[in-house]
Amino acid sequence: MKDPKSGEIIMLNNMKIGVVIPAYKVQSTIRNVILSLPTNIDHIIVVDDKCPDASGQEAKKITDPRIDVIYCERNLGVGGATISGYKQALALECDIIIKMDGDGQMDAGFIDQLINPIIHGEADYTKGNRFMAPSILQVMPKIRLFGNSVLSFLVKFASGYWNVMDPTNGYTAISKDILAELKLNKISERYFFESDMLINLNIINAVVKDIKIPSKYGDEGSSLNVWKAIIQFPLKLLRGFIKRIFLKYFIYDFNMASVYILLGVPMFTLGILFGLIEWRDSAIHNTMKPLGEIMLLTLSIVLSFQMLLQAINIDISLTPRTKEK
Repeated sequence: MKDPKSGEIIMLNNMKIGVVIPAYKVQSTIRNVILSLPTNIDHIIVVDDKCPDASGQEAKKITDPRIDVIYCERNLGVGGATISGYKQALALECDIIIKMDGDGQMDAGFIDQLINPIIHGEADYTKGNRFMAPSILQVMPKIRLFGNSVLSFLVKFASGYWNVMDPTNGYTAISKDILAELKLNKISERYFFESDMLINLNIINAVVKDIKIPSKYGDEGSSLNVWKAIIQFPLKLLRGFIKRIFLKYFIYDFNMASVYILLGVPMFTLGILFGLIEWRDSAIHNTMKPLGEIMLLTLSIVLSFQMLLQAINIDISLTPRTKEK
């Protein structure tokens, strides 16, 4: 296998490479996806997610000893199916596990670029980033482009990976060691899976790297309801954010960000709350509050807001960027 940048041969050092393909209503494309995989792939794990079109049976028709088809007893969603595939890959002792969809939108020709940083110890988890390619603005459906732009910012905030974009991109690779460290049963099973993965990876300080990989858009439709995702994702991201902050800054570590959060959150909340109460009281009774009281409330809000900004700044600076030697 060659490094796409230098052209030099990449030594896998007897590493086992596995590919997990969650399969749901991809009967017409799953065959071409499997056949497109390079010969350096050791295991191809197809997870039939209770597919009504029997995508798993279509995969079994291919004569290839590397193919391992798993059948889910119930529909688990893309995350649940992927997690099932991950567990099988760990059982097969794969060193690097790639996840790609069965709809043909992910080009297997980019697998080398995806796993190269993991092979060289530069990252624990790599993911495709469609926004690195300028052509995506013309090719990607506008509703997806808008949804991904909004979600990218929200996921940056919730996950702590301020250096990544395109968080819902499902073309990923992960090292065996970091995958084994994750609590897979605690990760979201549905369309929040990729975002929840980032949140949980940050908690264990995994190094995540974006890889420039364009997507291919054909006639197939997306089963993701964009508006439903826009409504549901913020609450899920808030829960994930609270979980990450609590674990990283109050359980596993305690630093100045912890202090700023402890002081800033209650001070800012109470400042806003009492400010609204005083404003309502003034409006009802048509009276002016004492200047000292107004200045005290303003100072508490400004000071606490500055504390929260400092906490965010520390969080950005602590984004895992290089692996510890």
